[in-house]
Amino acid sequence: MRRMLRRGMSVTATALVASAALAAGGPADAPASGPSRAFEFKYTVRVKEPPRDAARLRLWIPVPTSDAQQEISNLSIKSALRYEMHEDAEYHDHYAYLDFDPRKQPAPIEIEMTFKAVRRENRVAVRNAGAPSAAVSRPADLTRSLAPDRLVPLDGLIARLASEQTKGAERPLDKARAIYDYVLSAMRYDKTGEGWGRGDAIYACNIKKGNCTDFHALFIGMMRASGIPARFEIGFPLPRDRKSGEISGYHCWAQFWIDGLGWIPIDASEAWKDPARRDYFFGAHDANRILFTRGRDIRLDPAQQGDPLNYFVYPYAEIDGKPWTGIQSTFSFSDLAPTVADASSPRGAAD
Repeated sequence: MRRMLRRGMSVTATALVASAALAAGGPADAPASGPSRAFEFKYTVRVKEPPRDAARLRLWIPVPTSDAQQEISNLSIKSALRYEMHEDAEYHDHYAYLDFDPRKQPAPIEIEMTFKAVRRENRVAVRNAGAPSAAVSRPADLTRSLAPDRLVPLDGLIARLASEQTKGAERPLDKARAIYDYVLSAMRYDKTGEGWGRGDAIYACNIKKGNCTDFHALFIGMMRASGIPARFEIGFPLPRDRKSGEISGYHCWAQFWIDGLGWIPIDASEAWKDPARRDYFFGAHDANRILFTRGRDIRLDPAQQGDPLNYFVYPYAEIDGKPWTGIQSTFSFSDLAPTVADASSPRGAAD
């Protein structure tokens, strides 16, 4: 079912529809009080010259929303072309949608999205966790967080590996820690060669290297194969050692569900890059990040004609029903107030 949120040429929204994230997580997403970071973010999309015979260009641009970990305000999208705001039904991700005849629009076309954000540290006490709390309500449906993704199967190699690495562990939390430790010991953060960056769990098993998507594909696959709900999140890192500047690329992380504790944050790739923070990142996400979307194998609405999106953090475009890569996007940020994020948290370098 299509849900159209807003329509216009240029729109400013204060705290753009928080209901999407609340539906996905609910009260259990609420973090402990901790460090936060306030900043302004700019996301610029440039559409290059399309083929001369192109008759229809469709463009989807992800848009962040407020949830328990972040507050989005003063969101503005400047575009000479008419667009609509939509939300997908499965993950409740939000995005701007454009559909136009490129023959009637001079190229290049530029779309600029800006917003202010406050991102809070999300930290859950997992060490020496006591009895589960009845106050933490289980989400109505965790089915998707237990299901395979196209590049994250739950049978065969992944199932065998999960069984081996969790042998002897009884509590789901202990199994989660065993899987986390295995991923950190088996994987190497390495963006050389081919195949990395797709979030392919089998590739990660066999090659044992990659970036954040590969680390978390393996973690999520092993968790789900062990019967523990886990979900994928993606956005952008905020460098800890800079107050403003360009951001070169995305970063992703994960959460898993434990009854009585709620959604537990982890960041395996950042833990690998900063071994001193290995324990911290099992149960915490620092404030040096901004979430844009959740989920894999994303089916947009209005529907794309190409395959479901592997993940959705960069703009996606189709010309006459076929995926098109003639788009450039840049990202930058500027802190709005002195950063109070934990000085010992990682740099947040782009994955």
